[in-house]
Parts: sequence; C-alpha cells; structure tokens
Amino acid sequence: HRQNKAACKGFLLMSVFFNLGMLFFFKYTDFFIQNINAVAGTSIPLLHLTLPLGISFYTFQTMSYTIDVYRGDVEAEQNIIDFAAFVVLFPQLIAGPIVTYHSIKKEISRRSHSMRAVEEGLKTFIIGLGLKVLLANRLGGLWNEAGTVGYESISTPFAWLAITAFSLQIYFDFYGYSLMARGLGRIMGFTIPENFHDPYLSLSMTEFWRRWHMTLGSWFRDYVYIPLGGNRKGICIQIRNLMIVWILTGIWHGANWTFLSWGIYYGCLLIFEKFIWCHVQSKLPVILNW
Repeated sequence: HRQNKAACKGFLLMSVFFNLGMLFFFKYTDFFIQNINAVAGTSIPLLHLTLPLGISFYTFQTMSYTIDVYRGDVEAEQNIIDFAAFVVLFPQLIAGPIVTYHSIKKEISRRSHSMRAVEEGLKTFIIGLGLKVLLANRLGGLWNEAGTVGYESISTPFAWLAITAFSLQIYFDFYGYSLMARGLGRIMGFTIPENFHDPYLSLSMTEFWRRWHMTLGSWFRDYVYIPLGGNRKGICIQIRNLMIVWILTGIWHGANWTFLSWGIYYGCLLIFEKFIWCHVQSKLPVILNW
C-alpha cells in the first residue's frame, strides 16, 4: 500500500466504480430512461430489470471493505471464502443492518459458540419476529384500509389514525427485521450492530437520525461526510456536505423523485435545525422538542 499508492488508488476507484455501476444499472437505469423520455420526448423502452436481492446492502459493504483496506484500517482478506461469508452473510443481507468488515473480521474465522449465546439469539429473534408479525403487519392493515377506502373519503380522525399506524408500521417492520438479523447472527457467533435505538423518543431531528437506521447513517458519515471534510472546513462546506449526504440517502432508498425530494427535505430541515432552530430548541420544554 505504501510502496505504490497511485496503483492502490486506481484499484480503489475501479472497485467503487464497479460497485456503484452495478447498483446504478439495476436500480436507477429505468428512472433515468423515464426522465430522458419525459424531457426529450423520446420513447426509449424501459429495461424492467429485476433488482438483485439485497444489492443496496452488499454493494455498500464491499465498498466499505475496499475503502478500509485502502486506508490501512484493515488487512486485505486473503481467503475468498471468508470474504464471501462477509458479503453474503444471510441474516442481514436482505434488510440490513449494514455490517462493515472490520467489525466482524475476527468472528469470520474465530467465533465462540455457547448455549447462552444461542438462548440470547433466539430471544432477540423471537422479539423481532413478534414486532414484525404481531405489530407491523397488523398496523399495516389499518394503513392499507385507508388507501382502499380512498384518502378523499376518510374522516380527519381516521386519517390521523392511519398515518400514526403507518409511522409505527415502518418502525416495527424495519426494527423487527434488524432484531431478527441480530438474533440469527448471535446464534451463529456474530455480533451484528444495533440499528435502532428508540428513535421516536428523540428530542430533535438530528438525534432521530442518529437513532434510526443507525448503520446507514454511520456509513454515510464515515465514507462520505467525513472524507468530504465534514464540519472541519467552515459552515458553507459543512452545509454542502450535509446536502450531499441527504441527497444520496434519499436516492439510496428508492429510484424516484419522491425519495430524492425526501432527501432534500430532510437535508434542509437538519441544516435549519443545526444552525438556526438549535438556539430556540434549547429553551423549549422537553415535551415540545419531542
């Protein structure tokens, strides 16, 4: 690495280009074709590609591995089987959490197993399964009912009830999947990171996004925000970096203008909170901040 940094950088860029290119091709090609057709009046046919299962997660994981090796944070893995085990670790492959190589490197080759770990893993898995099946699916039924009736036909109280149900559904659904992944990992001897930490108890939007999908937030922080300069190069650069992170976060969630707008909205909201609202926030009662 130290002897030929230019060559290492070339291989790093090649790896990042390959990973992002694969993700772009499968996930975003039709989105760009649709917009080209809309703007230019063309009729380029859509590809209707089937999205490979878990592609957003394992492309981020392989990129984090390559970047960490380039930085010298971890040694390059010499065993292709161990590396493949990291990339396609099935408990968290489909819905996360995002696992970095350095966090489970030792456990890939040397894991400890015990009945206590199996018991803890089963307990975590069952709690996650309960959140998904008993809560998320039931609450989702109420939200779906609102859509079936038609939003223009429902009463205001039912609309509030439905949106509350949806907010709880997406939380218990994703939190349940994350707990099931952690439980299965524990059974097999892996320590999969926490992905949720009571986000609806947060006292600010900044705190909320540190508690919701924590592994995605930490990935963008470590591999996008900090390398771009973070908050070390003045307020203007910091605002730019926050907007880049949130635009990327938006399109990571889905290939359409809704998610892109969602990312821009949260970027603007967090910038407003960080530089303006924080001065008011500190003087408000806790219940209002919550």
